[in-house]
Amino acid sequence: MIDGWMKEIKKACDPKSLGMILAHNGIVRATAKDGKPVMAMKLSYDKAKLESTVGTFKKRDGIADIRVWINEGELQVGDDIMNVCVAGRFRTDVLPALQELLTIIKTEIVREEETLQ
Repeated sequence: MIDGWMKEIKKACDPKSLGMILAHNGIVRATAKDGKPVMAMKLSYDKAKLESTVGTFKKRDGIADIRVWINEGELQVGDDIMNVCVAGRFRTDVLPALQELLTIIKTEIVREEETLQ
């Protein structure tokens, strides 16, 4: 998925506005943040809020494109949770955008329940 997105972004974006593409692939960890073992995770998300948030980030100066996919349902350890690509002009544009976007997705858009052992 991410490789395909990168090819599409390189094709679609003006080369003058594209100097970096950062990718994030979040996966289900075997342990929770508190160190307890995780068996599975149930995940859902607010699609409208994601679309709105991505639209807002795409308007930022120096950002050429953004792609986000979030996995829904019952996920097992090792499954992909989400893929995110942020493409833009400079590292100083792209790095903060990716970090802020991930924080918003994790804290405001995704709803997750871990099944602990």
